[in-house]
Amino acid sequence: MVELTYYGHSAVKITSDKVALMIDPFLDGNPNRKCCSADVEADVICVTHGHGDHVGDTVEIATRNDALVIAPFELATYLDMKGCRVHPMHIGGARTFDWGRVKLTPALHGSGFIEESGKIVYTGNPCGFLITLEGKTIYHAGDTGLSAEMEVVGRMNAIDLALLPIGDNFTMGPDDAVEAVRMLKPKKVVPIHYNTWEVIAQNPEGFARKVAGLAPVEIVAPGGIIMVS
Repeated sequence: MVELTYYGHSAVKITSDKVALMIDPFLDGNPNRKCCSADVEADVICVTHGHGDHVGDTVEIATRNDALVIAPFELATYLDMKGCRVHPMHIGGARTFDWGRVKLTPALHGSGFIEESGKIVYTGNPCGFLITLEGKTIYHAGDTGLSAEMEVVGRMNAIDLALLPIGDNFTMGPDDAVEAVRMLKPKKVVPIHYNTWEVIAQNPEGFARKVAGLAPVEIVAPGGIIMVS
């Protein structure tokens, strides 16, 4: 059994019998949050890139839970210096752990963390994640524009659930996300990275109508839970 909890923005928790895995745990600063970082337990945290609304509460959750943090090499190195236990990877690389498999995919975006001093720390290339647990494959695209590589990702992987940004401005908008669904061919789609702030305000129902015929869309409210089947 694989269960997915959506916390709003791009933050999700994927739970199986073997692992509780967070992706981009932006909770305490999230206007749509339904819980705070202190309420979250995780064994593994995957971080797509170094922006603050994706690194989020990684350090607090990881150090409190002794969770393993998986991220692109430069970002993993930065989080290691912040006291996290890390496993660095890079785009195109895959690794099988005793609880499942993780592969990093390309994402078209930036990646830098702004420290309290205002200094921007370069944190390498952004990525997406293909995560396979209990025979189910979940694709979290991360923050990305539409990319031709998505056709290859879809051709090489049987994706049970695709988590795709639709907010526009910083990532794909709804129309480009529809084309991403066409290339990825997932069994189901959940839109993410929208309606956190006005600049990424979108109508997920409108997106779902545009995707009709390609894949079912499940709109999950922050705090909502779905089964991956």
